[in-house]
Amino acid sequence: MEETDNLVVSEEIEAVAEEKVPRWRGCDFFWAPVQWVKMLAAEMHWSFVLGVVIGYGISQGLGGALSDVATKYYMKDVQKVQPSESQVYSGIIYIPWIVKPIWGLLTDVLPVAGYRRRPYLVLAGILGVFSMLVLSFYKVHLVLALVLLTAGTAGVVIGDVVIDACVAQNSISHPSLAADMQSLCALSESTGGLVGFVISGIFVHRLGPMGVFALLTIPAGLMLLLGNFLDEPHTPNFAYRQVSQKFLDAGKAMWTTLKIPAVWRPCIYMYSSIALSLNIRDGMFYWYTDADGGPSFSEETVGYLFSVGSVGYFLGAILFQHGLKDHPFRDMLLWTQLFFGLSGMLDLVLILRLNLKLGVPDYFFAVIDEGVSRLIGTLKLMPLYVLCSKLCPSGIEGTFFALLMSIENIGNLSASWGGGLLLHILGVTRTQFGNLWLAILIRNILRISPLCLLFLVPGGDPNASLLPDEVLASREGTETVEPQHIELVSLVNGAEAK
Repeated sequence: MEETDNLVVSEEIEAVAEEKVPRWRGCDFFWAPVQWVKMLAAEMHWSFVLGVVIGYGISQGLGGALSDVATKYYMKDVQKVQPSESQVYSGIIYIPWIVKPIWGLLTDVLPVAGYRRRPYLVLAGILGVFSMLVLSFYKVHLVLALVLLTAGTAGVVIGDVVIDACVAQNSISHPSLAADMQSLCALSESTGGLVGFVISGIFVHRLGPMGVFALLTIPAGLMLLLGNFLDEPHTPNFAYRQVSQKFLDAGKAMWTTLKIPAVWRPCIYMYSSIALSLNIRDGMFYWYTDADGGPSFSEETVGYLFSVGSVGYFLGAILFQHGLKDHPFRDMLLWTQLFFGLSGMLDLVLILRLNLKLGVPDYFFAVIDEGVSRLIGTLKLMPLYVLCSKLCPSGIEGTFFALLMSIENIGNLSASWGGGLLLHILGVTRTQFGNLWLAILIRNILRISPLCLLFLVPGGDPNASLLPDEVLASREGTETVEPQHIELVSLVNGAEAK
């Protein structure tokens, strides 16, 4: 009897287990990202993950999306500038990203009032809050508007330096997780960008671009609060006379590293790949909103359209993380660069209105165009970010990673100004878009041209160290930058003490 009862119970348990299997498998799809984030938090502490979410998700993602749409409408409707001029002004506003290594050096070797991080985070918050408040309350002259917008960008850049330093150092200490960290950064930024673009058009329509600038004081305020509440160790007796020598030592260390072929060769390819992809987005934006030659998209439509680009960015980061991160750099860049050039032909189809002949409305085709372009663009950049994180020698990883990112930013500036010059030469104005198709065609051809420099990129295992062993060893004992200050150690210690 007991055997019969046990058999019945066993069968019931097995039946219940079989019923639960499909349910758990379905839950795995939703729990896998949570487990992945918990794994990163366990390996590198939760404060690192939180810092990435704030820096990339809120400041750069959400705030960047709101700023992007608001600035475009501000230049078009408030300042009344031409698309070629707007493209050039966008490059000027972007300049603080180029001098990012300077901020990295300052935060590493020049403490203020005994603190290395807190004063710079406070400065970042003040710059952002002040500049956005002035732009929201006063219609200022174009020159002053550019100064204030550039100051707001500088605030974002300064706050970004600390997070980048953490990413670089953790990529050195956990080389197998370098791609995961870049994926976390990309996913945080794309998620924040998605939310920002979805609400940007609504806010621009309801509040106007100047009203949106007032909302941008919130991300800047978070940086300000972080600077006040960060429990950072105090260094009362700092030898300021050694600052100049530390700057020289850091400069020499970076120059020595840059002279290594394994470093400067990928840098040349990265700059060429970005600079030759001319940026003519402002020309496309003016055409999107034009009532005569374009589809006359509303503010909400433009915001939703750009949010689709964030979805493409998000999907690109997921695709790279789960299927492409272990592919060799050279193979990845070959196919992504090729498809990046081909994806630009969707803009050409849209401008020539060939989509209407196929029975596809402008909005739906623009959605496809934006999503595909951003997805492929993300897949093109992700290997470069992982590559850069692996080129940073120990001891100056934060500053050197900022230097490598500034090369990318110089490429973006070159692409923006080159695109503005191309729009000006072809006579693309606020109301004339006859040659916009030619600008798109030239851009697409230039996008494929960097393939001839692909031999500069390493083609081996992407999870292996790229720097020579003697370079990594020679930097371990350097006093140029104290590694313990690159990580969010003060926040970690403060949390654990509580």
